[in-house]
Amino acid sequence: MSEFTAENFRSRVMDRLTDQAYEPAGDHILNPDLPDYGEDLEQVRDAAVLIGIVDRGTEASILLTQRTAHLRSHAGQIAFPGGKIDEDDDGPVGAALREAHEEVGLESDLVEILGDLGDYYTGSGYRVVPVIATVKPPLILSPNPAEVDEVFEVPLSFLMNPENHQKKSGEFRGKTRYYYAMPFEQRYIWGVTAGILRVLYNRVYA
Repeated sequence: MSEFTAENFRSRVMDRLTDQAYEPAGDHILNPDLPDYGEDLEQVRDAAVLIGIVDRGTEASILLTQRTAHLRSHAGQIAFPGGKIDEDDDGPVGAALREAHEEVGLESDLVEILGDLGDYYTGSGYRVVPVIATVKPPLILSPNPAEVDEVFEVPLSFLMNPENHQKKSGEFRGKTRYYYAMPFEQRYIWGVTAGILRVLYNRVYA
């Protein structure tokens, strides 16, 4: 069996991700002096994203979106389907499934939830739960033009190869901040999305 099939991925998740509590991951891992993250924030906003592993036979892929350029936050960036957890949601899983349906038209009956990666804190004040799932084709998606310019897939083998995980730096709020980037063809995957992918690699493939 190929190392990067959806079935192999499922087996790895079931074997490696248990009910143990993980130390929170997040932007502070590369930036230990980052003051504005985690439980110390006056108000943490809860969110969830869906890491959808699309079953493409011998070469699974990860479902990603290109956000529209006019959004107030993270405009034009590459992201997982997801967003804030609403009171009516059934926790992070419910929020991830609802957002994936609203953003790209992904039907929940095509999704098999496998677990999650625990909390991922962002420097912008979010506590994100990345929900892990396999997705069964055929996919008939309809991106919401108010939020998503495009939906696309990147091979799991590329994103889970540490040689493709670049450590970058830039100025943010007057300080040098470090982050991961995973450029793929014409796509520039970076920031929180790349950070979550790095956590996925560390816990499932490293």
